[in-house]
Amino acid sequence: MNNHRVVVTGLGPVSSIGVGRKDFWRALTAGTSGISEITAFDTSGFKCHRGGEAKPFKPEEFIQQRKLKFLGRASQLAISAALLAQEDAGVGTLPKTRTGVFMGTTMGEKPLEELIRTWVQGGLKDLDRIRILQASVNNLSANVALHLKTQGANYMFPTACAAGNYAIGYGFDLIKSGELDFAFAGGADAFFYVAFVGFQSLYAMAQDRCQPFDKNRKGMMLGEGAGILLLESLDSAVKRNARIYAEILGYGLSCDAYHATAPDPRGVTRVMEKALQETGLTYKDVDFICTHGTGTPTNDKVECLAIKNVLKERAQQVPINSIKSMLGHPMGAASALEAISCCLTVKEDLIAPTINYETPDPECDLDCVPNKARKKKINIALNNGFAFGGNNSCLVIKKFKE
Repeated sequence: MNNHRVVVTGLGPVSSIGVGRKDFWRALTAGTSGISEITAFDTSGFKCHRGGEAKPFKPEEFIQQRKLKFLGRASQLAISAALLAQEDAGVGTLPKTRTGVFMGTTMGEKPLEELIRTWVQGGLKDLDRIRILQASVNNLSANVALHLKTQGANYMFPTACAAGNYAIGYGFDLIKSGELDFAFAGGADAFFYVAFVGFQSLYAMAQDRCQPFDKNRKGMMLGEGAGILLLESLDSAVKRNARIYAEILGYGLSCDAYHATAPDPRGVTRVMEKALQETGLTYKDVDFICTHGTGTPTNDKVECLAIKNVLKERAQQVPINSIKSMLGHPMGAASALEAISCCLTVKEDLIAPTINYETPDPECDLDCVPNKARKKKINIALNNGFAFGGNNSCLVIKKFKE
């Protein structure tokens, strides 16, 4: 069995704080908030009117106008992120059958929501056949593959807010085994009215800002975006003299009880421990954790408890952060955008801050790099992603060394 090393050579972020690697990283490390008034739909009937809408994103800059009308916003985000990753990696012609696409999502494509509304309001006779074709969840990965003209493995992972890590993990597996040379892996989600209403009904949303780990945190802010990493075998990257951001060592997955906004600390502990075991590391090797960090009272408390369980006596020494404080929570794109931030963290030895932090919480008494970026030597980073249904994930990212 082959055992190829897997590296990251292209980064494609599309988010509320910036589009493309340079703008995204500049905004992250500056502590820029992407939270603004929502324009995607009418919020007048709710208490919350703000979110992480990807307003810097202009799909016509990436996709021909004649094609845009056939693509929902989530597909537009995903395709654009993939093109950014390809450009960032400096890859021209891709080996079609040796390149795969792996996408994660929470809500799928936006026409699904529109079809449901039409059905409820007018019945089956008013359904648009083109919108029916656009609504299929697998369209996200299929549209990326069609746009890039790839013919390798193509998979969707509807594992909600952990889906980006799932997609990256599967892409990692197929490159490690030698089945593929390249994998576009990550996640995408557009603003969904249904998701907005859902999180409102769970009392999981703050009204104006997200404050992970702060004692007075009120909840999450909904976001949107896409994050795509171009994974590549080290042999391929070396042959073409590619810039390498980081190495993917492996990942851990677990499925545990997860009810509403209250994760199970045993499951969160287990998935981090499993990721370390799978990669032959111990808790003493961890230098940094990019947390799930939604800013909800229970989630942050449980994640901090789990980190203490894993890191033991080192828990106070290892910095953590939550970039959702800036992005909002872009659902299926969340852990993918966070994986991009981890790659840049280990590459640049610079940790983006957790903004909006004001009042320490004794139940979240870890070093969350409050409000200001920090220089620190980082060799091993963990990227946490959790989801309703107990879909827990943890990705292990390492500074690249030949």
